[in-house]
Amino acid sequence: MLEIKNLSYTVTDPETGKQNRILDDVSLTINERFVAVTGPNGSGKSTLAKLIAGIITPDCGQIILDGVDITNMNITERSRAGISFAFQQPVRFKGITVKDLISLAAGKKISISEACSYLSEVGLCAKEYINREVNASLSGGELKRIEIAMINARGTKFSVFDEPEAGIDLWSFNNLIKVFEKMHEKTQGNILIISHQERILDIADKIVVIANGKVAAYGTKEEILPELLSASAGCRYTAGGED
Repeated sequence: MLEIKNLSYTVTDPETGKQNRILDDVSLTINERFVAVTGPNGSGKSTLAKLIAGIITPDCGQIILDGVDITNMNITERSRAGISFAFQQPVRFKGITVKDLISLAAGKKISISEACSYLSEVGLCAKEYINREVNASLSGGELKRIEIAMINARGTKFSVFDEPEAGIDLWSFNNLIKVFEKMHEKTQGNILIISHQERILDIADKIVVIANGKVAAYGTKEEILPELLSASAGCRYTAGGED
């Protein structure tokens, strides 16, 4: 379970000195299998994900994982505490093979068959990818799927995915949902997904709507999704300044 208490984050324009509040007094309790975070572009969704992962530090507030305050932990300490983070735009690692990366994620040396199993689950032909370098030769969609395989190999109790569907074709997208379901079965943890995709929102146990840096709505998909899909939703959930 992850508790977010009164979390705020501000950025300062280096040229003008003007301050922009990206997240403003956000409080959430995440204890469901799948929780989807959605909202307009620039509303603060990715900022929230980075705060949870420890990539950036909040101005104020607390982040508590299973009763332990992790607010002042850095990204490495949070990783060890059980948090995984998948970037919206995955990082390339020249000189490191896909198998090496999955082994690093798993925290142990894994066999080729184990690595191939993780790759197959995300729709990649293992023989074609297992020894490839994680460099510019891979497309964004391929990198995205490899990153999801890494998170699956880690098996942590809290996983954050920032727009995992980006660059994923329809066939792989349908399998992606199955990967999330298997991931939960294995870890019995929580999965937080930043997404605009209706198909992702439809599998969520809870949906969080972020708008103008605040929690505009939070509830079950039965409570939130119909309004999000209605024509009037665009009037209520207006965009903020930075995602």
